[in-house]
Amino acid sequence: MWHAMNSLQKETNRDFVILNLTDTQITAEELQNKSNALTTVCGTTSALVEKVRPDLITVTGDLTYGGSVPVYEFYADFMDTFGIKWTFVWGNHDNQAGIAETRKAESVFASHPLCLFERGDEALGSGNYCIDITENGVPVETLIFIDSHDRVPYGDGTAYAKLIPEQLEWYRAQIAASTARGCKESTIFLHIPIYAFNDAYSAAMNDPEYKPYIAESYGKSIWNEGYTDSFGVKYEKICSHPEDDGVFDTVCELGHTKNIIAGHEHINNFSIPYRGVRLTYALKTGSGCYWNRELNGGTVIKVGSAGVSDIFHVYVDPCEYLN
Repeated sequence: MWHAMNSLQKETNRDFVILNLTDTQITAEELQNKSNALTTVCGTTSALVEKVRPDLITVTGDLTYGGSVPVYEFYADFMDTFGIKWTFVWGNHDNQAGIAETRKAESVFASHPLCLFERGDEALGSGNYCIDITENGVPVETLIFIDSHDRVPYGDGTAYAKLIPEQLEWYRAQIAASTARGCKESTIFLHIPIYAFNDAYSAAMNDPEYKPYIAESYGKSIWNEGYTDSFGVKYEKICSHPEDDGVFDTVCELGHTKNIIAGHEHINNFSIPYRGVRLTYALKTGSGCYWNRELNGGTVIKVGSAGVSDIFHVYVDPCEYLN
């Protein structure tokens, strides 16, 4: 069965802790062969849950590849072993096999009560929905999950998709509804980053072509004035839609969303406050498809009584669980 809009309770005087995973990307063959890629995903996830002890686990897409139903079945069962509520958005690879295969995957997750995924309005894609984090019955943060689709025609070929106009109208309606419920802040989770990730990195880095060491990115020397509380690296191209998608202007106009969490790129993990909104690449989980083992782990979002209080990456060295 599909869930009505969920709300999760936050304890008074204690942060509500969200652990975000992304881009696990296990293939059906890797599952069957119990490959090292499967080991790193499961080992990293288990290590993160032990370290972070989250109240909710989110996944920002590319769990596997569209049509890989056995992998979705395995993943849903594996996530349920932690006894923690969890949810996700689809990634471009999840979406690549078409809507019929997406429906098959949806049916897998619908049978797992700990999974809070909702299909939402089918005209908008699959997986546009919200979850409130509440304290004493009052929402303190609305989590907004948005389907960023796959690819769209562009020029003589294709490009990564952007949100469609109807999704921006849906987003406006969710912000209005969240505000009416008394919530003052929201966080967006999606897979493909919005175009503003490009602008944020160009504005924040004093040399956008420079590739700092990971530890160096946590210092202030590489960041421009006004951006020194940024962190993380960009080791590959930002693969958003190639033109400004208009999403960030809408976000800034409404002034409610303070954080946007994306997946998609496996060796980018920067987090930059830009025009009042922190744009964060989630840290990749496991070695599926490709990875940098120093950029392996998950991202923690802490929610306090006034909304998100902290965002940081938790790195997991595979040596912690590999013999």
